[in-house]
Amino acid sequence: MTVHATDFPGSAIVVADERDCHIAAREALLDVAFGADRREKTSERLREGRRPADGLALAATSADRLVGTVRLWNVTLGPGRPALLLGPIAVDPALRSAGIGGRLMNEAVARAAALGHRAIVLVGDEPYYRRFGFSTARMDKLWLPGPVDRARLLGRELVDGALDGVRGLVSATGASMPRWRGWELAADARVAA
Repeated sequence: MTVHATDFPGSAIVVADERDCHIAAREALLDVAFGADRREKTSERLREGRRPADGLALAATSADRLVGTVRLWNVTLGPGRPALLLGPIAVDPALRSAGIGGRLMNEAVARAAALGHRAIVLVGDEPYYRRFGFSTARMDKLWLPGPVDRARLLGRELVDGALDGVRGLVSATGASMPRWRGWELAADARVAA
């Protein structure tokens, strides 16, 4: 059966906290969205072996079917400047025009602000993320632990001035992912996508 975006009215989509039952579907969705080499991306260096930031791993579902995902991760922008790294975000390819990505982005940004975070950075297409307040402004003195297209390193302040003067390496912080849970071992400890 072919699924179309028009089969999923916005009210049929629920955005909520990601649960363990979403893990296999999330991994499959990310493989479809980003390909087999998705774990080779520079931003993955900031996610591997880490847990998403508390309260900032979201799943979009419809009738218990995962149709979208987004996670945010604790990082520091140079020395002592805490922020979040957004990504990856993915939506079921059959539903990309249903507004699910926008709902996930809006919910992620709103939750991050409500939790007291000051800024979010990401690697992505500026024309898409601009509508959510992201830009290349003030990102020119930051670098990631690997190659990145400078035009794709974007930031958004949640608090005015949070990105003023940022400089240095974007580094992973936050809690490490325990390696003893069965689903992490089953995925060769590469579950954090």
